[in-house]
Amino acid sequence: MKRVGFAVNPTSEVALELRDRLVGWCAVRGIEAFDREARDLAGLAAALPGSEMLVVLGGDGTFLRAARAAAVTDVPIVGLNAGKVGFLSQADADRAEDLMALLHAGRYRVGARAMLEATVLPGGEAEGARVYHGLNDAAIVRGGAARVVRMAVAIGGSHTATWIADGLVVSTPTGSTAYSFSAGGPILEPTSRNLVLTPIAAYLSAIRSVVVGEEHAIEVRILETPGCLVSIDGHEDVPLSAGDLVRIRLRERPLRFVEPDGALPFWELLRRKAELLPS
Repeated sequence: MKRVGFAVNPTSEVALELRDRLVGWCAVRGIEAFDREARDLAGLAAALPGSEMLVVLGGDGTFLRAARAAAVTDVPIVGLNAGKVGFLSQADADRAEDLMALLHAGRYRVGARAMLEATVLPGGEAEGARVYHGLNDAAIVRGGAARVVRMAVAIGGSHTATWIADGLVVSTPTGSTAYSFSAGGPILEPTSRNLVLTPIAAYLSAIRSVVVGEEHAIEVRILETPGCLVSIDGHEDVPLSAGDLVRIRLRERPLRFVEPDGALPFWELLRRKAELLPS
């Protein structure tokens, strides 16, 4: 390993201390290292080309921010947990040097994690369309008003349901353990190529959750709303109005996700992380 980047949560003392330790670790071994705040998408994307790895120092939120830059530059990404649960991380802070040693020795494999692409079309028209990418989910949720949203949903061009609900979540397999699961959706194998569509508190609905194949796009048209938004990975919030259309599909190129030797299998990791959550 000759060049590595660190994406840091600047509000975490643990992450900042880790950064200092690991930049020093790299310097001793002649590895070029740089660091940027994980929320600095432009700065990260500009610095990453030529790097062999992006190491995220923070929790899951930090990882989700940094993943956008890694996806744009096609650089493999790995997480060191300096947060709470750290479901997306491959090691905790006390194993930081051990993880770096594995990476430096090439003792890892690079897998693929599906990302989603959400296109927001104001009034359903292509003019003014905006495209967003996420690793976890795109959630359409009501705003401050305590009133439901009415939405028409189509999968692969076929009308599937009209929901009156608090909102809905479209998640990747990686995101299936997050908001989608809390809303009643299933947990998917993270390496699969699917989307999960789960309504939030839908009124009188027979459809609770749907797993969609990678060849299909999900289209959500806002029919009536007191004010709602689509939130990408909980970090980018885009206001929506009646008539707007949100088209969600899998991003063609997946995220390159690093799994070091000895990493826990997903289902074992799921069990262990679940045990850390308050009951």
